Amino acid sequence: MLDTIDRRIVSALARNARMSLKELAAAVGLSSPSAAERLKRLEERGVIRGFTIDVDPTALGYPLQAMVRIRPLPGKLQRVQELLAQIPEIVECDKVTGDDCFIARMVVRNIDALDTLLDRISDKAETNTAIVKAHTVPRRLPPLGPA
Repeated sequence: MLDTIDRRIVSALARNARMSLKELAAAVGLSSPSAAERLKRLEERGVIRGFTIDVDPTALGYPLQAMVRIRPLPGKLQRVQELLAQIPEIVECDKVTGDDCFIARMVVRNIDALDTLLDRISDKAETNTAIVKAHTVPRRLPPLGPA
């Protein structure tokens, strides 16, 4: 469980992971050494897994995103999983329960590029693709309060 100070640390870093330790300490009302120790413990416990940046795929030349449901053909699960990991345009992929085994988020330059990527797995899996129109709920933290 997170206490109030831990929640404030996580929230502050979620807003700006680049803030200095001094800024973090001031934001949560601790000394720099105390904030550093708290931060270290949050990392050791696996609450904070890393610090990252949020990049706009469109600015990198990938104006289209697609969600792809992937159902490997019998006996092809491992090979499909390996292939998905090798496709850099797949920016996120989850192994799920249900009719499909994977749900992947792809970034692509155009529809032709999407077709080319899907062709790489078409002999090993069935796919169902939806083009992302908008991010209605952008990636965010889960609730930090008590359960």
